Amino acid sequence: MSPRYTVGVDIGGTKTDAVAIDEFGEIAAQVRIRSGIGPEALLASTVEALDALAERSGVATADFASIGIGIPGTVVDGRVSHALNLAIDGLDLGAELNARLGRSVSIDNDVNAAAMGAFHLLDNDPTHSMAFLNLGTGLAAGLVLGGALWRGAHGAAGEIGHIPLDPAGLECHCGQRGCLETVASGSGVARMWPTSSDQPTTALFEAAASGDPVAVEVRTRLVENVAAAVRLLVLTIDVDSVVLGGGVSTLSDLLSDVRKVLAQWENSSAFLSSIGLSGRVHGVPAGFPAAAVGAAMVSTKPTSVSGATDLSDSKL
Repeated sequence: MSPRYTVGVDIGGTKTDAVAIDEFGEIAAQVRIRSGIGPEALLASTVEALDALAERSGVATADFASIGIGIPGTVVDGRVSHALNLAIDGLDLGAELNARLGRSVSIDNDVNAAAMGAFHLLDNDPTHSMAFLNLGTGLAAGLVLGGALWRGAHGAAGEIGHIPLDPAGLECHCGQRGCLETVASGSGVARMWPTSSDQPTTALFEAAASGDPVAVEVRTRLVENVAAAVRLLVLTIDVDSVVLGGGVSTLSDLLSDVRKVLAQWENSSAFLSSIGLSGRVHGVPAGFPAAAVGAAMVSTKPTSVSGATDLSDSKL
């Protein structure tokens, strides 16, 4: 009898990760390919990722126990809009994939998926609450309350990147000014620290470490604003933990720097000290595909998930 795998696919702006999770909650197979840009190319690359995962796991796509997809943008009943980096706005991804695969799939926002993946790896206690703070090109949080995703009344829960901090600040692509995302995200770093590097935040931290005074100033602003995002999540939702994830969070010093800033704030505020702000912040282990694992939980939720496979032989 063939093993029954739950499958998760994380569609990002440049890459698509797909994982097969076995009955013990372990990652049994994993593949990575380039994401297609635009409706037809994206559908083709998603099917390609699933076919490659099926080949690697030795199970036909039709025999996967379930398939979940995580994708940027607003997702309502399988329809995806505002996924700007993928040139998608108004694609009925669920129905299109159902037609191509001959079976149903579940679709959710990628940050929500990553929140579920991180929650089941780091905590998995259904009585606990967690905010997954995604530090990527943009800034948003996925909220897990009582072991389940909380999307809010209109699906906007966790969109803290679009909370204005400075009414006179830069215009955000959302149409407001001075949003948190403009100063605490990869795009914010690229604006504050212009560079030819395709990894502007890494370039920033390297320049700051070498003593560049402008880089030091920009890095300090970034860290303080990420810490402000953590404080905002704790003070509004009072979650047990805030987990930093996304491309920017992979910088080895960022987590410790954010904790230091929070600790400084605690030293000057008895209130913040009383709620243990700095002790609530955690990170996702390097290499763990949180969004792909969480996507597998969109339709079915294993009790625990562990083990990230090596991507060194995967395609990019």
